[in-house]
Order: sequence, then structure tokens, then C-alpha cells
Amino acid sequence: MNALDGSIVYTALPSIQSDTGATSAAVQWIPAAYTLVFALGLITGGRLGDLYGRKRVFLTGTAAFTLASLLCGLATGPAMLITARALQGAGAAVMVPQVLAVLYVSFDGQARAKAFGLYGLIMSLGGVLGPVLGGVLTGADLFDLGWRTIFLINVPIGLAAVVVGVRFIPESRDPHARRLDPVGIALCSAGLLLIVYPLTVGGEKHWPAWSVVMMLLALLVLAAFVGQQRAKTAKDGSPLVSLSLFREKSFVGGVSAQLVFGLVSGVFLLSWTLFMQDGLGLSPARFAPAAAAVAVGGMGGAMLASKLVLAHARRVPQAGALLVALALLGYELLVTGQGTEVAFAAAIAPMLALGCGFGMIGAGVAALALGGVDPADMGAASGVFNTAMQVGTAIGIALASVLYFVHAPAGSRGTVVIDAFASTLWYIIAAAVVMWALMFLLPRRQPRT
Repeated sequence: MNALDGSIVYTALPSIQSDTGATSAAVQWIPAAYTLVFALGLITGGRLGDLYGRKRVFLTGTAAFTLASLLCGLATGPAMLITARALQGAGAAVMVPQVLAVLYVSFDGQARAKAFGLYGLIMSLGGVLGPVLGGVLTGADLFDLGWRTIFLINVPIGLAAVVVGVRFIPESRDPHARRLDPVGIALCSAGLLLIVYPLTVGGEKHWPAWSVVMMLLALLVLAAFVGQQRAKTAKDGSPLVSLSLFREKSFVGGVSAQLVFGLVSGVFLLSWTLFMQDGLGLSPARFAPAAAAVAVGGMGGAMLASKLVLAHARRVPQAGALLVALALLGYELLVTGQGTEVAFAAAIAPMLALGCGFGMIGAGVAALALGGVDPADMGAASGVFNTAMQVGTAIGIALASVLYFVHAPAGSRGTVVIDAFASTLWYIIAAAVVMWALMFLLPRRQPRT
């Protein structure tokens, strides 16, 4: 539900604007409200699971997300929809960090690798299929509900997740946890807000001075957060984030690689969608098979990683990063050579390899980055790990303003779009190589505990 809701709304935005009379600013805030609140709450959400029980917190977050989805579907205007989207983001921030934590404490060895593989697969599928499903549901106009079905579909799924979760999810928590750290929460949230907010809306406003000042100020606030966390650890041993996590080379490498992975995904999926529809002239319905190719490749990559990561450790996601770089290099040569004459089948075929690489990265990095974390800190570690992906995606989408839209402003068609996309691919390839290099910080061998 979370992976879908981060992207499904984009396809339906024109219908939402037409139906509700939303202004341009309101249209921007419909996706931004979700992304901002979700990114800000992930670390705190992870710590809540450590303190009060990951099963209990997961079920609470899932129920809140489901209720907020219902409110989105019933929204009578832009203000109500934006508020409900923010509530959705809050529910997701409580729900999502518990997933990795529960998987980690519930499985070990090969079973854990398979579980993380499925996690990577689901996240990849949701991100890729979101825009497609948004178009299908909005176009189908089920029960004359139009765009509302993209939110209402979460209601039966969320209710089912709660019912099944009550029965099958084991409870776990940190037995030594004391209490929440409100000062740490405030500093961490402020620092992340000062990063994510300008990245989310600054590009559309052509990067005014305040957006740059906010990001510079974020560095000071996050430095203050680190100092406060050290003091909190020395005082009573109950920080929001245990800084000992960052003494684990594998955790630092995994979080860094996840940040760049989010950046790569954000830039590519946005620019590629525009290339396929505005450059090659495909309709959203015709674009669907291309997105499905990424999803199918991701499924294969995640399944492959779950079988190989225990024996080959970091070499698995590194192979995925190289596969991504090679697939994009081949795509760049194809686009540059054939331009608007690129055949439909040729435009789709490389997506299988790209999706496979994405799946190998998503499944492998999670298993390796969290493998050496103390189970007592798993909730907070999961929150940091997921936050890295969200911030990376926000950076990637923001970079699209510099790398893509500067060459092909909104509304561009044909050759202009082709050239902008081909130019952007070189930066994405370079980022994939950086991600491969960061993965040398991951362990050579996966712990079997």
C-alpha cells in the first residue's frame, strides 16, 4: 500500500484537479503532503516499534493508513484531500519501519534472505506499477468513483492486513528501551524537513534563495541532533537513534547505497515515463507493458538475490548495480541512435534487465545492511534505512529539474524529449557506478544468525 501510494496519485492528478477545482499549488501538495510526513516520521516510527512492540505498532499504523485512505476517497475538496494525504503519510511512517524489523526477528539464514527478497520485490513492484494502476483505476471509473478508487482500494487490503496480522505476526520489542526522546524527535524532524521540503517544492519554484538556505540550515540542525544524541546516550542510554549503528560499516554502506538507489530510481522513473509518453508518443495504456517489464524483471532479480545473497553477500547487489549501469548504457545508445524511431519492443526489452538489477539491489542491500544490527535497535535502524530511500528519491526528483527539465521544459514533445532523456541517462549511469562502489562497505559474507 505504501509503495503504491507514493506514486499512484501522479497519474490521477489531472482528474483530481478537474473534479475538485484544485489550484496548481494544491495539486503539488497532494503528493508532497504524503511524501513529507512519511519521510519525517520514519525514524520515530521505528523507535515506537522498539518501545511498544512491533506487531502492535504495525497494526496501529496500518489501521491509521487504511482510515486515512478512506478519508482520501471521501474528500470533498482539495483541503480535505491534502489533510488526508498527510494522515496517510503519518500512518505509513508508523507502519513501514516495522516490516523490516519483524522480518529480521522472525527469520534467520536463508529464510531471512528470502523474506528480504520478497520485501525488495514488493517495494519495486509498488513503485513501478503505481502510475499504471492509477491510470487503470481512474480510467475504469468504477461505480462512478473516478480517481477516488486509487485510495479506496486500500480499505479492503488494509483491513485484511490487520486481520491477518493479528493472527500471524509475532510480537517483539526492545526489552531495555526506556522512553521516547522528544528533543531528538524535534531536531531530527526539523533537520529532515529542512532537506525534504525544499527538495520537494523548490524545483518547481526554480530554486529560490530560501530553498538553498533551508538545506544549508539542515546541516546545522542535523549536527545539533548528533550532539544531542551523544549527550542523551551518555545520560540515560535512550537516544532516538543509537549512534553505535553508524560504527557498523555494513550499515553505513547499506544506508549510503540505499540513498543513491533512491536517487537513481527517482531520476530514472520520472524521466523515463516522460520519454515514453512525450518522446515516443505512447498513451498511458500503451505505456503499461513497459512498466510491467520493469516489474517482471524486478521479481526475477529479487528472487535471484534471495537465493544467492547468503552465499555471495555483497557481490549480489553489486552485480545488480552493474546490470543497471549496463542496461542504461545500452538504452542510451539505442535512444541516441534511433531517436523517435525507437521500436516499441526495443524500448521495452532493456527494462527486463533494468528491473532485474533493481530487484537484486533492493533485496540484497536490505539483508546485508541490517544483518549486523542489534535486534534491540532494529526498529530505529529500519527507520533510518527507509528514510535514506525516501530522501534519495526526493533528491532524484529534484535533480530531474536540473538534469532533464532544463533541456525539455514541461509540455515538450518529440526530439527535444529524446535528447533530454539521453543526456540524463549518463548521470544516472554514473550514480549507479557510485552505488556499486559504496557496496564495498557491505560484508563479504552474510551472517548466518
